[in-house]
Amino acid sequence: MTTRISLVDETLVSGSHAPRVAIAFGGGGARGIAHIAVIEALNELGIRPVAIAGSSIGAIFGAGMAAGMSGADIRAYTLDTIGNRGAVLNRLWSLGPASMRDGIGGFRLGHFNLERILEAFLPDTIPQDFADLKIPLKIAVTDYYGQAEAMLETGKLHTAIAASAAIPGLFMPVRINGRIMVDGGIFNPIPWEHLMDVCDIVIGVDVVGAPEGDGTHAPNRFDSMFGASQLMMQSAIALKMKLHPPHIFLRPSVNRFRVLDFLKAREILEESDPIKDELKRAYEGLLQRISS
Repeated sequence: MTTRISLVDETLVSGSHAPRVAIAFGGGGARGIAHIAVIEALNELGIRPVAIAGSSIGAIFGAGMAAGMSGADIRAYTLDTIGNRGAVLNRLWSLGPASMRDGIGGFRLGHFNLERILEAFLPDTIPQDFADLKIPLKIAVTDYYGQAEAMLETGKLHTAIAASAAIPGLFMPVRINGRIMVDGGIFNPIPWEHLMDVCDIVIGVDVVGAPEGDGTHAPNRFDSMFGASQLMMQSAIALKMKLHPPHIFLRPSVNRFRVLDFLKAREILEESDPIKDELKRAYEGLLQRISS
């Protein structure tokens, strides 16, 4: 569990209003379920972000919050769906058209159609278009052939979410505006810098995780592929932290979970619950600095 607090520019925070808060949710597959505890803490503090940014799984939970769902709502929905093996199978089977295999684009690695899968799993509360969200949302995606990051803020929301979470080698790329888009975490694991100009306090949440082990046993092929991705993303995060860190940086203890451990949702929530108090202490500490 890691929490880092940076200084706030007090000239941006007047005594006439509470600090404007924005939050960036990072990528990390199933480890992103830890974002729920952060959303609950914001609810308990009475904080409604003025803007939200998300990458990969962070785009999914960010969209839920931007749509007006509370942390408790998201927790209950998560446990009832992706945290429930029977519900997962039923929702995948409901995709059709002729079979579950056709509906999700086949069973070969790299051919899963995330847009179709999200149709079965996203709550109805999340609208089809960015314009219908209650809080402005920025979603990070990677333009594969453009070799660049792209931030999506308008248009088809579900398509943007699918593109941001389209992990290469696992999910099919998503075409947006004629461009081939893949996982936003490749270029920007936690897009907090895109919120700096719209608020007083930016919170960044890192659920990327890192490989764990005793240092003597080689990982299997699957773990080594995702572990290498974790290392590259952590390198990018470390550089961003040196250049322009968020005011509050949270890192829940999620390393022991794998990217596809969605059925361990309850365990991930239990492991990440302490981050709620970490956030509350960090936020109250910032307020004390500002007022002193």
